[in-house]
Amino acid sequence: MSLLCEIFRSPRKAEMYLYIDKQAGLKQVPESLLAQFGEPESFMTLLLTADRKLARTSAEEVLASIEEKGFFLQMPPTQAELLSREGSRE
Repeated sequence: MSLLCEIFRSPRKAEMYLYIDKQAGLKQVPESLLAQFGEPESFMTLLLTADRKLARTSAEEVLASIEEKGFFLQMPPTQAELLSREGSRE
């Protein structure tokens, strides 16, 4: 399965991203989520396939969420993830 996916970043929270089916647009994203997310800022569009490498989640998880709910919300990294990231740079 492949999907033309548009990714939006939140103007309110660093590293919070919303993945959607570009063809469907934002119509399946709940208003309550958009209110918390802020005005979505288009970040990138990509052809998402199950074997594509993503930085913080699996493409399969993103595709399944978009198919089920119409969107995938990537939350900012936790404190533990940030510390792990810093440790891997040394």
